[in-house]
Amino acid sequence: MSHYSGPLLTRALGEALIAARDAGRTEWSGSLDLERSTGSISLSADHWQFQSQRYPYPSRLKDRTIYYWDGEDFSSVSTFSQSLIKLVPTEWGAPTFEIDGIKMLPTSKESPFEDARRKVALIEPRGKVVLDTCGGLGYFAACCLEAGVERIHSFEKNADVLWLRTLNAWSPDPEAPSSGGRLQLTHADVSEAIAQIGDASMDAALHDPPRFGIAGELYSQVFYDHLARVLRRGGRLFHYTGSPNKLTSDRDVPREVARRLEKAGFKAELALDGVLAIKR
Repeated sequence: MSHYSGPLLTRALGEALIAARDAGRTEWSGSLDLERSTGSISLSADHWQFQSQRYPYPSRLKDRTIYYWDGEDFSSVSTFSQSLIKLVPTEWGAPTFEIDGIKMLPTSKESPFEDARRKVALIEPRGKVVLDTCGGLGYFAACCLEAGVERIHSFEKNADVLWLRTLNAWSPDPEAPSSGGRLQLTHADVSEAIAQIGDASMDAALHDPPRFGIAGELYSQVFYDHLARVLRRGGRLFHYTGSPNKLTSDRDVPREVARRLEKAGFKAELALDGVLAIKR
């Protein structure tokens, strides 16, 4: 799917445009791509202009919502098939996303993009072939591209999440010149697709699965054995687990994961909010 290149609005941005017009200004400077870049747009009484296209002033925009131009009006970046999935703005610019109101990326202390950058650094992607098991919005992939990865093979099971990626200015476009043909994005369930990946064909891996209660198969010994199989000796894996409360869940998920990875043939240790493992 081709990536959207038009304006992305939030309620605060819509109000800023209207305030600038009402103040008699003919130009407004700011970001219309979630802080990826800044620029100036021209204002008139009944429309504003961005990239040679005219747009009406938005009305009735909601908080915690991002809007895109659908050709007729500004629509929310959200969709409902089996679940309500939406792109949600953050104070950091790079958005997170929610599935049925559950936030899928950490945003309380830093940008989800910066969070991804710290985790990607653990696998040292420069010059490597990397497996990205659960692509999400593509922040792991973007940080790998930024860090000089040779190739990254990314899988995403949810078609609605792939649609969000086409509208998110922070999600990497496999077809963009900046990707250089290094990003392969596949719509597939990695728990099944991994069986088709060759032995020792990956230099490193990033595994950011949904929580255990939703995708237990991605925490299984069978899947970890496959991860060990596709990674070469010395290959590094970062497995996001989060930090579930042992007192309320009666489980220590990070240590459970580490034990299973050890059994699969890794040397594992807790790192950040997950597990860093090295293939023996």
